[in-house]
Amino acid sequence: MLYRMIGSGLAALCLTACTPPVEEAEPFQWQTLSGEPTLVIAHRGASGALPEHTLEAYSLAIEQGADIIEPDLVMTADGVLVARHDRYLSTTTDVADKPEFADRRRIQGDRNDWWIEDFTLEELRTLRARQPRADRPQDFNGQFLIPTFEEVLDLAAEAGIPTEPEVKSPGHFVSIGLDPLPELVRILRQRGLDSADAMTSIQCFEPDFLARLDGEVDTPLLMLVFPMAELDPSVDPLMPTVSLADMAAFADGVGPAKSLVMGPHGSDTGFISAAHALGLSVHPWTFRDDQPVAPGIDAATELEWIYRLGADGIFTDFPATAVDVRRQLAGE
Repeated sequence: MLYRMIGSGLAALCLTACTPPVEEAEPFQWQTLSGEPTLVIAHRGASGALPEHTLEAYSLAIEQGADIIEPDLVMTADGVLVARHDRYLSTTTDVADKPEFADRRRIQGDRNDWWIEDFTLEELRTLRARQPRADRPQDFNGQFLIPTFEEVLDLAAEAGIPTEPEVKSPGHFVSIGLDPLPELVRILRQRGLDSADAMTSIQCFEPDFLARLDGEVDTPLLMLVFPMAELDPSVDPLMPTVSLADMAAFADGVGPAKSLVMGPHGSDTGFISAAHALGLSVHPWTFRDDQPVAPGIDAATELEWIYRLGADGIFTDFPATAVDVRRQLAGE
């Protein structure tokens, strides 16, 4: 009995003293420029659920936990900046159902459509937004107005959330006498958004426009790029339309197509680290639950890849998913 008791005591002692302690998992280390978690940017609002570029879509994105909302900006005939992705109106509004505007339809390039620059704000107010993607919910078509940029800023200010507007086709608008830069600068200055620490940053695909804007305000600027191979198939598929070195002269960040940042199975192209070396933040686009990057790869997997690569922000049509994946990765 004594030996049995001694043996039991030794066994218990060894179990306590000899078993290595269970180590807690190390917290996830973000590789962003700031060391903070990647920002979730609501691309056109929560556009996967509601018609894009409406106050309702932006509001839903805020409710879902987005860090930033992104309006695209185009100009009306009377010089007002409004939130639309395209200059043509047929895909995102009910303009085709309005007989009073039938004679406004005209051909530009290879497209026969209704064009934003042919409508005043008052006329646009008679239109209602539609979901342009047939595979997304159509339940809210015909209900929501086209908002002005200032209305989007009012919503963002009330929610205490930044914006990241993209100026669309500024060169075209300049060519028809509707230069968006003076109106944009007026709004930024009037609202105190013309400083380096402003609750907004401005994006554009046209470097000349951003360089002009850089001479007017200190608002952070984001150069949008895509693979040059889309214009010239003979070049390196990882070459952006504007080089990182060139954009660093006027931009504070870069918004690359996600194919420039990672391969279809999450491989690192080196784009983010090269941009970070120049002090440029990186906001890749666009992450969509209903448009996987490769067969068998779901949205959560793709988002985890881009978070691990150190993107400073990501554009998504589905903010709720991006917020949830980020929370899980951080162990929250």
